[in-house]
Amino acid sequence: MTGATFAAALVARGLDSDELAAKQSLFDLVLGRLAALDRAAVSMSAGSDASARAHAWWVPGRLEVFGTHTDYAGGHTLVCALPRGFAVMARRRTDNIVRVADARREQEASLIPGEEPRDALQSSRPGWHRYVAVVARRLARNFPGARLGADIVLAGDLPRASGMSSSSALVVAVATGLAHAASLRTRDEWRRNIHGAEEEAGYYACMENGLSFSSLDGDGGVGTHGGSEDHAAILTGTAAHLSAFSFVPMRALDVVRMPAAWRFVLAPSGIAAQKAGTAREAYNRLADGTRILLELWNQQSEPRAHSLRAALMRPTDHTLDSERVDLLHRLVRRCNLSGWSRDVLERRLDHFVREDVRTLQAVDAVRQGDQDAVGQLAIDSQADAETLLGNQILETIALAASARRLGAFAARSFGAGFGGSVWSLIAADRAEEFARRWTPDAFAAMPGPPLVELTE
Repeated sequence: MTGATFAAALVARGLDSDELAAKQSLFDLVLGRLAALDRAAVSMSAGSDASARAHAWWVPGRLEVFGTHTDYAGGHTLVCALPRGFAVMARRRTDNIVRVADARREQEASLIPGEEPRDALQSSRPGWHRYVAVVARRLARNFPGARLGADIVLAGDLPRASGMSSSSALVVAVATGLAHAASLRTRDEWRRNIHGAEEEAGYYACMENGLSFSSLDGDGGVGTHGGSEDHAAILTGTAAHLSAFSFVPMRALDVVRMPAAWRFVLAPSGIAAQKAGTAREAYNRLADGTRILLELWNQQSEPRAHSLRAALMRPTDHTLDSERVDLLHRLVRRCNLSGWSRDVLERRLDHFVREDVRTLQAVDAVRQGDQDAVGQLAIDSQADAETLLGNQILETIALAASARRLGAFAARSFGAGFGGSVWSLIAADRAEEFARRWTPDAFAAMPGPPLVELTE
């Protein structure tokens, strides 16, 4: 197999043919680095097993179209897989060492799963190494005795810390490689708990947020309290389509084809959307706000609701019930919680309700090819992110506004916020010119294929 073979297989699965050369380059880098690891192992009598069969995957990033900060509260999101992500190859080792090499950045992480305490994962491992360690530790915990030793090589063209889920794509890439190397899908623990791609996506999300998944015990994760929309898009998206989900539990709701005459253009703000330090605290506070709202509801309601959206929806048709929303507003006004003002909680509630409703409206607008409707929904979503959610920065606000001035019929920021990127929608025949005028780092994109194995 060659880089050209893998890239052609991706195009056959729905990747835009304009991406062919870039993906061939990524897979050539991966193949070259894997061969170098083999040569080094032979000279050092190390544990790499060149005779073992290597598996190859494409792991995309995620574009969140609508549904900002709704998934972990049981809400709706509209997402798709990106045509940018990670080329990945993995092969088992004869020892229990997990070695992950980034062929493009010429960096490497190496560890023995389960050897490091949780606190060490949070403090001693820098950057992307910490995500590798968290995944390996969780799998060692959930699948005791599994031989997780593997060489994993990846190379990506997804902008890092840009709100396009580079960290979640890395988690999925490493977890998928280790699951294959250790044949985890054949084990009873996997078969009892994980049934299909949606549940696999939910499990990988729990690796990040540290929650238990069914009977697979959780731990500290990477320290963020996020949901699973990223992993849903990465594992279950459809090329050239947008996918709507509800969450807690995850459920696929709808798939809508992207109009052929439209193109997304994405632009990183240049400010990293870091999930660490003060940015992580701000991110987690948005999630904690929905948890507190749910607790306020459950203090006066039986049976207890399992998510904020479940608390607010009408049981007969699963739409949000304005009377329940009003009741929760009244509960907030009567509460007295240390560290939380009533105004902050009411704004958090208003944002969740408005963003959740407009997400399903966006599905219908896209299906009808209604540019005006999508544009107004994007304007409203951006405004609510700025005034109610409070996760915007000057750069993302300015990018969204300038996109509309330059002719985009819709534009909004996306992802966790506090940095990240902005998407815009424009006529396909104007996308490349628009990208050049908007910002030097912008690129045109159609929804790409989800995670796909490229070896038989």
